[in-house]
Amino acid sequence: MQEKLNYYEEKMNKSLDALQSEYGSIRAGRANPHVLDKIKVDYYGTPTPIQQVGNISVPEARMIVIQPWEKSLLKAIEKAILTSDLGINPTNDGTMIRLVFPELTEERRKVLAKEVKKKGDAAKVAIRNIRRDANDTFKKMEKAGEMSEDDLELANNKIQKMTDKMTEKVDKAVEAKTKEILTV
Repeated sequence: MQEKLNYYEEKMNKSLDALQSEYGSIRAGRANPHVLDKIKVDYYGTPTPIQQVGNISVPEARMIVIQPWEKSLLKAIEKAILTSDLGINPTNDGTMIRLVFPELTEERRKVLAKEVKKKGDAAKVAIRNIRRDANDTFKKMEKAGEMSEDDLELANNKIQKMTDKMTEKVDKAVEAKTKEILTV
């Protein structure tokens, strides 16, 4: 039973990790290199993450600089950024690409805060689905005679406590990211 509980706890942790990596790609006034994580560059016919074709730095609070290792990649990186959903026009000076992030408007901050809440709710749904799967597995084990009724009750209580703890962590992550976004 304990190994099953550990398995489901690991799945819940993965849901939380996925949420936090999504939050890393949401920009909140400051330039964050993680906004580039999902952008792929055509590198000799292979879609390659930007981090693998150049050096990314944040020289100022609202600017990201990308220095490709090969000058021939400048156009490909520029094209990848323009076709992404980043919504920022890159500046190419022949040796590097600069991304200047505009100051977020109050309206945009509110939209981002709603998006953060929506992603948090989706993570909580995923965690609850894991709880449901766990409860189903334990019921099947009890019917098959692999665990007693008392063990089933104990397992359900443990998985519920685990679910409560994880949803609390999600709520804290949502609260922290919302606060970060709404702080001017």
